Amino acid sequence: MTERYQRSRLSQGCAVLNSNLLLSSLSADDLKLVQPHLKPIRLEQQQVLYGAGDTVRAAYFPLNAIISLVAELSTGEMIEAAMVGQDGVVGAAAALDGRVSLGRAIVHLSGDAAACELMTLKSAALESPTLLSTLIRHEQTVYAQAQQSVACMASHGVEARLCRWLLRARDLSGSDVLPLTQELLAEMLGVRRSSVSVAAHILQQAGLIKYARGKIQILNLDGLEQMACECYYAVKSNYATLLRNASNAP
Repeated sequence: MTERYQRSRLSQGCAVLNSNLLLSSLSADDLKLVQPHLKPIRLEQQQVLYGAGDTVRAAYFPLNAIISLVAELSTGEMIEAAMVGQDGVVGAAAALDGRVSLGRAIVHLSGDAAACELMTLKSAALESPTLLSTLIRHEQTVYAQAQQSVACMASHGVEARLCRWLLRARDLSGSDVLPLTQELLAEMLGVRRSSVSVAAHILQQAGLIKYARGKIQILNLDGLEQMACECYYAVKSNYATLLRNASNAP
């Protein structure tokens, strides 16, 4: 193994740990169990990682990609239950109890991730109670996000929900420019495209966003936060608690 290759691998490893907040929150001992088995992978928009009933073969730690966990209806319609990015992992639940997925995971913003073979992650979790606890708390946080999504769809208007979705996507991607179509947003919010079009027009007229050619640029972050529903802050708080508890684990 050459010195140049070693430096390249070290650089890639540091980038992964710095970009995925859940990995960077792990203790040194837990990190040693996982880090050697992480493999860089590129995730493309609309890529399906697994569907309901599929065997899950890997867990994905997003770096700047965004993965949506969705419920799919018999008509082909999909509604987002939770959004996972650099503060989480997708597929860990299958490592904890069986390898069959109960839902669908689809990439909705292209980017990089680190993949870990599922049985390897399971072995690491069984070896370390603290790692196991972190993964369980993460799945509880995802479940709480799904519950929040249900409450949000039932109680809040399209404009507030769109603000919430854009803010969460911005947090996870680290970018103010999001390559998102109105069709995709309508699908994720569980509304008609015309409803998203009206809401996006209102936000654009208010100077909060700029929408053109399938891209949304956030222009006024403070204004967007003021218009977002409480669900954005609830989800953000839950993930902050998850990461803080992982960092403080003995």
